[in-house]
Amino acid sequence: MSYEGWANYETWNVNLWISNEEGTYHEAVRLAGARMDDSPYALGESFKSWVTDELLPDLGASMASDLLSAAMSEVDWTEIAEHWITDCPLAAEDA
Repeated sequence: MSYEGWANYETWNVNLWISNEEGTYHEAVRLAGARMDDSPYALGESFKSWVTDELLPDLGASMASDLLSAAMSEVDWTEIAEHWITDCPLAAEDA
């Protein structure tokens, strides 16, 4: 099931938040530019690590944590990477 042209709601939502906040946008441009020669899968894994390790709160063992983990497991990280490679000229300039 797709959402707004993306694989699903979760993928669309993660990319929306990355793109719409100045700090995360610039970090995504930097990350994509630095990893431009990598495969989309490898760049997607970098995005996944960045988002899960640095942007998500530590909710401990809780229902909220389980629900957040379930939603994050639905994100198509490769699709997000492909978007930043092909649709974000600033990332290409940083490469």
